[in-house]
Amino acid sequence: MKKLITTSIFLLAVSLQAQEPKNLLDHYSKYYKQMQSQGDIQGVINALTHLNIIDPNEKRKDTLAVLYMNEGRFIQALNTIGVESLDSDSDMAVEVKAISLQSLNEIERALPHYEELFKRKPNPYVAYELADIKIQLNDFLGALKHITFGIANSNDDIYRNYFDTQTQYQVPMRAAFIYLKGLLTFKENKEENIDKAIALMDEAIELAPNFNLAKISIDALNAQKTAE
Repeated sequence: MKKLITTSIFLLAVSLQAQEPKNLLDHYSKYYKQMQSQGDIQGVINALTHLNIIDPNEKRKDTLAVLYMNEGRFIQALNTIGVESLDSDSDMAVEVKAISLQSLNEIERALPHYEELFKRKPNPYVAYELADIKIQLNDFLGALKHITFGIANSNDDIYRNYFDTQTQYQVPMRAAFIYLKGLLTFKENKEENIDKAIALMDEAIELAPNFNLAKISIDALNAQKTAE
């Protein structure tokens, strides 16, 4: 009898242990949906973290990394999915790695992730980031390739956001690429190409009269000419 009771207690304990993960999974699934309905981002992050511990899932992990990135918590985003390039990475994971590393001024480490994104889905938005990074890294031929692609594939429906003023503003993507071409032209030869660079930036402003960054750059180039 004693042996039977002991066995029953053991089986009950095993049964409870088996049910516990399922109960927790159900609980945090409901908690996740509730936090979503309340617009509580930190609550959603907490729920996904618990769900990933109970039932690891790559798609859920990628979603968690996106939430961290959107909150400006780039280190946490990268800690969630890593920084290395993996063939198994989803498009979402590659994008998180690229944007987060770039936002942390780790542009050399961001570059291969942007290259991978462009290989998977070539588009003007990724081409702009690649051109910008390559200009900073003095890869002028690489930058020109992406600028040429961007100008050829930008239409009137595509815009680029800028944040160099107190309020965000947009310019047509074509104007953004022409501005980059002006910047590239200047960096290729800072002594001889100032006028060419200014002309390109003027062209960008003709397309986007609100292009504040281009105006600031022209003022800086003109000041350099005066100093000479």
